Amino acid sequence: MKVLLTGGTGYIGSHTAVELIRAGYEVEILDNLANSKIEVLDRIFEIAGLKPKFHEVDLEDFSGVLGVLRNGEFDAVMHFAGLKAVGESVEKPLEYYEKNIGGTVNLLKAMKETEVRRLVFSSSATVYGDQKMPEKGLDETLVTGVGITNPYGWTKFMIEQVIRDFVKAEPEFSATILRYFNPIGADKSGLIGEDPNGIPNNLMPIVMKVYRGEIPALTVFGDDYSTRDGTCERDFIHVTDLAKGHVKALEKMRQGVAVYNLGSGKATSVKEIIAAFEEAAGEKLPVKYGERRAGDLAVLFANPEKAERELGWKTERGVKEAVRDTLRFLKNSQ
Repeated sequence: MKVLLTGGTGYIGSHTAVELIRAGYEVEILDNLANSKIEVLDRIFEIAGLKPKFHEVDLEDFSGVLGVLRNGEFDAVMHFAGLKAVGESVEKPLEYYEKNIGGTVNLLKAMKETEVRRLVFSSSATVYGDQKMPEKGLDETLVTGVGITNPYGWTKFMIEQVIRDFVKAEPEFSATILRYFNPIGADKSGLIGEDPNGIPNNLMPIVMKVYRGEIPALTVFGDDYSTRDGTCERDFIHVTDLAKGHVKALEKMRQGVAVYNLGSGKATSVKEIIAAFEEAAGEKLPVKYGERRAGDLAVLFANPEKAERELGWKTERGVKEAVRDTLRFLKNSQ
């Protein structure tokens, strides 16, 4: 099978490219390099032994996207491309709606025209909004789109709806929506990892910048939550496990729309992540505690049972391994 990865030089896209190549798929990448680096292609080659063909195209360029799909004879598309910084989405909502939703509409139109009928979409746990956490974690039967706190989350929710409506109108089309929780870690080679351009939004890239001395201290937003240690708890998933989930989703794809959580089913606190990093690095990080951040929930974790039952997928790597792999990538990229 031949697969096109939009946003394939980014953090999750590049790790998925590696796992697809390892599993015997032919991979091509479409990316505008707005938040990734072209050197990732060489690193994918070093790890997996094949260098994906690359197309520097923006999803807003419909004719460019159409040309790639028309010439490629693809069996499926994995759609990672999009803006993803929660804070920035609040400051630039129109840009997020235009690029994330508009880009997806262009992709679907091009897929329809070229009869590429399988899509795996990179969604997010943000679609669950701020609802009360069930004891067994968030599962796919819960209502989505209530209490979403930022435009980034709304774009993911709206794209899920666009995909559903499209598949309903085009019954020969199949789509799998994967809702990520909190990806961390790096390929065990240390050659690829999370390295966003600009100011990072997620915890681990901020920890990395503090460790490098690029940010003076790590600010923890709130230490008075009703959690084990007062800090927020999240479901952290090793990016290699996440990537393998995409391979399983493609293998098990069926008609219509399927939705799966990709998470570990466990909640780890911010303090526990910091402690794991300090243990792996053998040194303390400068940490300060600030006010709670608006929209942050105390606890958020997945119920991943559906993915295990239907895809035969579950996480195999824990937080400590993810932190060690992050540190290896960090040292390789200095």
